[in-house]
Amino acid sequence: MTSSDASTRSFHVTHATRYAYAERVSLSYHQAMLKPRSTTHQEVHTPYLHVKPEARTIYDRDDYFGNRVSTFELDAPHAALEVIGESIITLEQIATPILAASQSLEDVRAAMSRPPDAAGLTASEFVAESRFIPKSPELAAFARPHFPPGRPYLEGVRDLMRHIFEHFRYDPKVTSISTPVSEVLHHKHGVCQDFAHLMIAALRSLGGPARYISGYLVPLPGVVGAQASHAWVSAYCPTLGWVDFDPTNDVIPSNGHITLAWGRDFADVSPLRGVIFGGGDHTVDVEVKIT
Repeated sequence: MTSSDASTRSFHVTHATRYAYAERVSLSYHQAMLKPRSTTHQEVHTPYLHVKPEARTIYDRDDYFGNRVSTFELDAPHAALEVIGESIITLEQIATPILAASQSLEDVRAAMSRPPDAAGLTASEFVAESRFIPKSPELAAFARPHFPPGRPYLEGVRDLMRHIFEHFRYDPKVTSISTPVSEVLHHKHGVCQDFAHLMIAALRSLGGPARYISGYLVPLPGVVGAQASHAWVSAYCPTLGWVDFDPTNDVIPSNGHITLAWGRDFADVSPLRGVIFGGGDHTVDVEVKIT
């Protein structure tokens, strides 16, 4: 895969997080998930993590889901912290999946109860509840109309995506990371993270496997969520594997979505987290640039 191919495009991605503390921090430990993962259609070139003040050592590892995780410690007093993930990404055009080729929800659910292979065993983990994604009869009832008996599972997933896009309002001022899925369902508004959590919760409540994808959107006219962190959904069926769906924009991603990481929900893929000693109140600024 090369950037000169007609079916590929390359992008320079930077994701900067800057903290300013009211008091000096004496010691801090941090975990960053800012180096995008490689996939079958995404090639990552020279991912780099810039930390200021400079960390003496940055240790990289792959987590349980295969995401790249960087950990570092700052043991000198500091009043500010800047962490910037930077990489070059080449995206290859993804062929539009034939959703009608997927099995029915009933067949997918049966396969998850007795996984036929390693891929199915991995997918079966994404049927269970997780920290931010509960299962409930109410969520199952919300999704059920899109999955009549015998209908291909991924066709139903596409229609559920479209329903969320058409009936829920994008509003960055009304929710936070702690907003429960039930509140998003009742008030019908939120942001990409809320819509992804809601859609996954509804699918899992029916017994369907679905995972949370974090990443970025290539800036294009009419696209909601570009030049910021973005979130969408991936659903699984044995015949087609994992297929991505973006309920914020009502699209099946092709080569305009840059995958950073995936997991059960946002808690598994938080871009930056840590523990600090001192600091008092603080402000934080996040900036994403894709060129």
